Amino acid sequence: MIFKSLLASLLLASAAFAAPSSGLVATPGGGKPLANRQGKPLQRLKNTDLSPATNVSNIVYSSNWAGAVWDTYPSGSFYKVTGTFTVPTPTAPNGCASIWVGIDGATCQTAILQTGIDFCYSNGAISYDTWWEWFPYVAYEYGAPIAIAPGNVIRVTVTATSTTTGIALLENLSTGQYEEESISAPSYPLCEADAEWIVEDFSSGGSLVPLCNFGTVTFTNAYAYLNNGGVLSPLGADIYEIYQGGVLTSVSEFSGGVTIQYI
Repeated sequence: MIFKSLLASLLLASAAFAAPSSGLVATPGGGKPLANRQGKPLQRLKNTDLSPATNVSNIVYSSNWAGAVWDTYPSGSFYKVTGTFTVPTPTAPNGCASIWVGIDGATCQTAILQTGIDFCYSNGAISYDTWWEWFPYVAYEYGAPIAIAPGNVIRVTVTATSTTTGIALLENLSTGQYEEESISAPSYPLCEADAEWIVEDFSSGGSLVPLCNFGTVTFTNAYAYLNNGGVLSPLGADIYEIYQGGVLTSVSEFSGGVTIQYI
């Protein structure tokens, strides 16, 4: 894969993360950290940061997340989130983005269990990578990485088996391959308060990377499972849009899914 070299050429800053480096255990293991790359909790923007034309009451603006987020805190808890999407073909401008599902990171910002893909576009060259992450640790590649390509159908699932243990699963439904990681992070327990389906402008060196044009990403068969037996689709969840000097995304929800479009 040429992801790391493309990412290096697109960084806004080169300083390494001061993320925790011990206490995280993954099995079967073997995956390496994705150098100088990390997702971040939701970076919510105040309405006063936005122009009146974009200040819509039922939309929350963020500098890094676009998608759908359920927040049941403190009335409920999520233990599993899943969703299926088609791998996009990014285009100019040069930059990167991530697609993932996760637990926590919106109202609960001390830990996030998530898995998904990264992709970059640089002067016509395109690359992809798959990863799992238990924030505040950096993202890791899977121990047995699988190949993905534009047009592949990917299902991503995270399951919290407790507040400090979980499973990340990424399946390429087009090829029949999958990768899975069992994770233990005793120092950073989940709140199990949030469930999300997200396209993210992730961070490197402490700054957001440039955001490429990811086209349209649609999560289908998207569901969040509650410990009380309830099941929620994205329909009715909070809508998050990326705003960076202007609105860069358009998000719409439907029963069983959410569509995130670069505009």
